[in-house]
Amino acid sequence: MSQSDNNTASILSPDEFGQLHLDIAIAHDLTERYEGLIFDCDGTLTNSMPLHYLAWNETMIRHGIDFPESRFYAMGGMPSEKIIAVLSSEQGVSIDVDLATEEKEANFIARIPSVERLEHVTDIAERHLNRIAMSVASGGMRDIVADQLRTIGVADWFPVLVGSEDTELHKPEPDVFLCAAERMGVDPKRCLVFEDSPLGFEAAKRAGMDWVDVRVDA
Repeated sequence: MSQSDNNTASILSPDEFGQLHLDIAIAHDLTERYEGLIFDCDGTLTNSMPLHYLAWNETMIRHGIDFPESRFYAMGGMPSEKIIAVLSSEQGVSIDVDLATEEKEANFIARIPSVERLEHVTDIAERHLNRIAMSVASGGMRDIVADQLRTIGVADWFPVLVGSEDTELHKPEPDVFLCAAERMGVDPKRCLVFEDSPLGFEAAKRAGMDWVDVRVDA
């Protein structure tokens, strides 16, 4: 291995928690260390989280459930039906979880035409397009995630898309990322995850994968 290769390997080494810092991921060729890149969707590839919160707030108010914005971001990556079940149980509100989930998703779907790219993340994906295996692994419903990817014009970048329907366990469990790695045909230890939520970071760590926090103000 040349001195240049050694330098690149050193730069791309994550910290003791498995985190590769965002500025390094933006600036370097990730194929030097990894064989697969796995992207979350909401808040990672798409700037959808504010739109999701509007949909959540509208739905939860109708059902008499308080859902502060800070709690919403802390639960990022958790499927909608689980969020509703947790909130309703905590607040002692009787609710039809399936119906409320459908209502919330419909409220968000109506906002998908307004979804935009998070350019600093999609730029990383575009730079590695056709050079490394790539996938999307999300806690959201597969069709809704696919609609967002089509809206921002990147759907055909990702041959593998894993949604909430594809695993029994969800973030912070590692299943969604392990499923993506398996479908890409890549060893989990050779994958790098791009995420925006603590639940996603923990899921990546449990999967034995390095990860990047894509939040520019974190």
